[in-house]
Amino acid sequence: MNRPPYVTKDRLKHFITEAIKEDIENGDHSTLGSVPAHSKQKAHLIIKEDCLLAGIDLAIEIFNFYDPSLQIEVLKNDGEQVSKGEIAFIVSGNASSILSMERLVLNCMQRMSGIATLSKKMSDLVKGTKTKILDTRKTTPNFRMCEKWAVYMGGATNHRYGLFDMIMLKDNHNDFAGGIVQSVTSVRKYLQEKQLDLKIEVETRNLLEVQQAIDVKADIIMLDNMTIKEMEKAVLLIDGCAKTEASGGITKERILEIASIGVDYISSGSIIYRASVKDMSLKAIK
Repeated sequence: MNRPPYVTKDRLKHFITEAIKEDIENGDHSTLGSVPAHSKQKAHLIIKEDCLLAGIDLAIEIFNFYDPSLQIEVLKNDGEQVSKGEIAFIVSGNASSILSMERLVLNCMQRMSGIATLSKKMSDLVKGTKTKILDTRKTTPNFRMCEKWAVYMGGATNHRYGLFDMIMLKDNHNDFAGGIVQSVTSVRKYLQEKQLDLKIEVETRNLLEVQQAIDVKADIIMLDNMTIKEMEKAVLLIDGCAKTEASGGITKERILEIASIGVDYISSGSIIYRASVKDMSLKAIK
């Protein structure tokens, strides 16, 4: 599976380095004290719960970063639906290396597979409509790359990666700036001075603010915590002059109803923070 653009070599190296440092620090003493240093062994990853698999590519990166001599035989791929009892991969080589990376690999894959599974379920709800499901920045600090990567594998759409790749003027920005008009006007001047070409999204709370966002020619207008009737009126008012994003209080039960209004996007932090971890286990092959 192709990687999204934010999954870069530098970000992978940074994430893996810090994750290993957090877990091992000055040594994996359990492994160092119990397993012969040059022992060669095999282990396989067992799926213990039906899910959409995510994190195989990352697992390979982790194993190879820690010990390039490890061999990984991939049996199931990222984005593949897997069932309880199936084997996702076999890793072979230095036993100490396998044991030291076991928990890091499992932590990543279990979390990512949960997010990918929920992302697919929510994306499937809007099939046949123009609407796409977006993630948000409501992510775990230092694990955002992996969480958004899992959303991508699940078939939903990544919103901005961080504060640097898009302008999003939320209610606090607009209130602190003195209003939507002042906020957008100031941002456009800032972008021109910095020679930046970034799309501008504006959060709105009512139809008056929607009209203000239209007047300042926002690229995307967020309809935040609006009722279905309010969103219907907003979409008619916008009439294609900007992309529309429904946000706030998004549940699986409301998604299809919101999509039927004709919004371009529905953003949901819950596809990440409410996703359940999927059970997996790395076991020695005897």
